[in-house]
Amino acid sequence: MFTLPDLPYRYDALSPVLSEATLRTHHAKHHRHYIEVTNALLARTGTHTSSLEDVVEEAGRRNARKLFNNAAQALNHAFYWECMTPGRTRPSQQLSLAVTRAFGGLPDLRRRFVEDGLNHFGSGWIWLTIRQGKLQVMTTHDGDTAMRIPGLVPLLVCDLWEHAYYLDHRSDRAAYLAGWWDELVNWAFVSRQHEASVGMASAWTHPKSIASERLSPIPTPSAALSPS
Repeated sequence: MFTLPDLPYRYDALSPVLSEATLRTHHAKHHRHYIEVTNALLARTGTHTSSLEDVVEEAGRRNARKLFNNAAQALNHAFYWECMTPGRTRPSQQLSLAVTRAFGGLPDLRRRFVEDGLNHFGSGWIWLTIRQGKLQVMTTHDGDTAMRIPGLVPLLVCDLWEHAYYLDHRSDRAAYLAGWWDELVNWAFVSRQHEASVGMASAWTHPKSIASERLSPIPTPSAALSPS
């Protein structure tokens, strides 16, 4: 059974970009719901695993859409919380050099990240990732996750679902993305992920579940695992 990870800061710590009301609703309601549905579906199929990443990979392979959507959303949210901090941080020298090589500099990366996030149609996530030493900005739709792409290491993610910013920014996604980038990005975490991509550190993983048994096969889609 997976549990809802605690936030690495207080609910009011990211204000005014993200208010206490937004974080309480987002974390204690939306994220909790994804965890609860994932646990219920795993219990229904008799599946036990300590790794949420394994659940996402196997559910995607089996096209168990409801399980995939909820497990991937739980995974994305846990990573998203780590990407933010109430205290200002700076990219490491190695990350700064990589950003300059790929985008021209941090202001250019900011421009690209905000523009791509703004232009993403509908719900989803915007990522800064690295594969074979090359940084790239990419988006995923709905509950999909960059964390299941072979050879790719996510460094940073921002939630583009409307519930992430509606209370504080209404429908102004551009203002949300700009404020989020300027005030909240946890560059210390992003830098550690960058180090992990070259074997200098361990990459982030989701907290393990209480169960530690080996992942059982997830059945092919059925009424119990139909999309919702």
